[in-house]
Amino acid sequence: MADTQRDPSTQPELVDEDEPFFSSLDLFLFSLIAGLLVYWLIFRRKPEPIPEFKKLETATPTTRDTSFIDKMKKTGRNIVVFYGSQTGTAEEFSNRLAKDAHRYGMKGMAADPEEYEMGELSRLAEIDNSLAIFCMATYGEGDPTDNAQDFYDWLQEGDADLSGVKYTVFALGNKTYEHYNATGKYVDKRLAELGAQRIFDLGMGDDDGNLEEDFVSWREQFWPAVCEHFGVEATGEESSIRQYELKVHSDLNMNKIYTGELGRLKSFENQKPPFDSKNPFLAPITVNRKLNKGGERHLMHLELDITGSKIRYESGDHVAVYPINDTAIVNRIGDILGVDLDTVISLNNLDEESNKKHPFPCPTTYRSALTHYLDITNTPRTNVLYELAQYATDPKDQENMRKMASSSPEGKALYQSWVLDSSRNILAILEDLPSLRPPIDHLCELLPRLQARYYSISSSSKVHPNSIHICAVVVEYETKTGRVNKGVATNWLKNKMPTDNGHKATVPMYIRKSQFRLPFKATNPVIMIGPGTGIAPFIGFIQERGWLKEQGKEVGETELYFGCRHKNEDFLYQEELEEFEKTGVLTALNVAFSRDQAQKVYVQHLLKNNKETLWKLIHTDTAHIYICGDARNMARDVQNAFYEIAEELGAMSRAQAVDYIKKLMTKGRYSQDVWS
Repeated sequence: MADTQRDPSTQPELVDEDEPFFSSLDLFLFSLIAGLLVYWLIFRRKPEPIPEFKKLETATPTTRDTSFIDKMKKTGRNIVVFYGSQTGTAEEFSNRLAKDAHRYGMKGMAADPEEYEMGELSRLAEIDNSLAIFCMATYGEGDPTDNAQDFYDWLQEGDADLSGVKYTVFALGNKTYEHYNATGKYVDKRLAELGAQRIFDLGMGDDDGNLEEDFVSWREQFWPAVCEHFGVEATGEESSIRQYELKVHSDLNMNKIYTGELGRLKSFENQKPPFDSKNPFLAPITVNRKLNKGGERHLMHLELDITGSKIRYESGDHVAVYPINDTAIVNRIGDILGVDLDTVISLNNLDEESNKKHPFPCPTTYRSALTHYLDITNTPRTNVLYELAQYATDPKDQENMRKMASSSPEGKALYQSWVLDSSRNILAILEDLPSLRPPIDHLCELLPRLQARYYSISSSSKVHPNSIHICAVVVEYETKTGRVNKGVATNWLKNKMPTDNGHKATVPMYIRKSQFRLPFKATNPVIMIGPGTGIAPFIGFIQERGWLKEQGKEVGETELYFGCRHKNEDFLYQEELEEFEKTGVLTALNVAFSRDQAQKVYVQHLLKNNKETLWKLIHTDTAHIYICGDARNMARDVQNAFYEIAEELGAMSRAQAVDYIKKLMTKGRYSQDVWS
């Protein structure tokens, strides 16, 4: 084998049978090559997630057809509804629009742009009376959602001819954010630039107000416009359209049933990277301590061990955590509906061509579905009330439920007061409407999926490469109906101690990258503003600046503005921050204790008090400003404070000051990591 091409003149005419055909070197090389070939065949494929991880996913076919045009032609669809969804709302709206099409004599399908070749959009005109609808959410600072990133890039970079393509867009966002509905606006504008025809105005959904109401109002005007454009009429069929059918299993092997209990897996060391939303890492909890010294609230600091996971993160990134619903709520739903929660079931999609075969991993039990896969604690949207109304035996209950699902002023007001203002989840609705006893399988079909919760990471990977820290406040409040509602994730995390019944407690998690980053040049000053748990990313920032100083790097001014209620109760990370100040890592520690005096003092007041220093850092020393926390009030008040400082010390009008701050944002020198 080693001598494959010898000189013919040196070849013997015959091979002596007593002499080996291969030399010992030949045998060694043959064995080595054969071994390498076997290794390559076995290990060349990416490792599959272990079965416990697959329980987070909805089962999908092993082979995937990436042509949505072929699928539409094959199944007689003429409407495709694409969604860019981070928390499931845009996907939910897309499913509703796809089901609506049936009521107008058309046939629709909801589609994840990540699963299809979006370059085929130019072929949509091949289908008669075709329409593309886009439900696009905006995430973070004007970013597309993870599943819409490739489509967004394609729109930016491509020059496709979309002539003949008809479309409309509904955008989902939050007015308290600077880049309100940026993704939806861009998709709407860019499709038109590429030659597509907009058949209905861009819809704007505001989650700071009433996103559901915005969607319902837009939808009720949208479908008549579709009818007029395509010359079709409503069929008048307003009955509930089931998407899944129930199958009850009686003889399944328990090993084949999805239980959702990721935390039961003991050999988490055997997990295979890369880790993401569909293959989260089971991170052991090493620390879970209370941060505040007093007060009614519980603020906590958790540390997750990522040793050996190959997970990488940077200061400012987010960690996503998959929580589990409260067992008491699950059991109560089962009691009210009079069902055996341990019944093994599958909900199978009636559309056999759909990529989504089940609404959640099946086969499973009602208990697992309600515990691990379904959102049972948020207020239900109007479509859920509308479809459940048919099961109310009291005509008044049925009428009110359908009224709340309408866009009439009276219906909107009733939904706002009875559902939203009263924070009624599905359990509270079942308790307060004794005549409403829907089949549990239809309820499970209608409820949205339980989503991961995102937290700003409060550590630096330079200092803690094998650990991710979380700072969070446990959510618990009394509703107008006298019930106590609890945050799903924070209450679940609160009770997860490092050792649970002799085993390591674990949390399914993955990293979501952020644009919230320290300046590239360490010499740039940074101004950090974060009241309450908004301090989280800044702990990581300060740790990193300290690490840079230890490496002998020159580091610019590092100023923190932190706010809390009482110095002796909730001054989070007080000892660490004071130590950073003592060692010079923090050049200024400014703390506002809002309730330690008669007059409330907030971070924006401290900013105004230090206006001369701040203006010099911003205007002369190219400082970077970072804000983390509440978007609705704090972030807006802080921004107004900077407007006032620019007006006074920069001799600007309000319009000039606003423009000045917006330019800082464009340059990446004014960054926000906020929530509402």
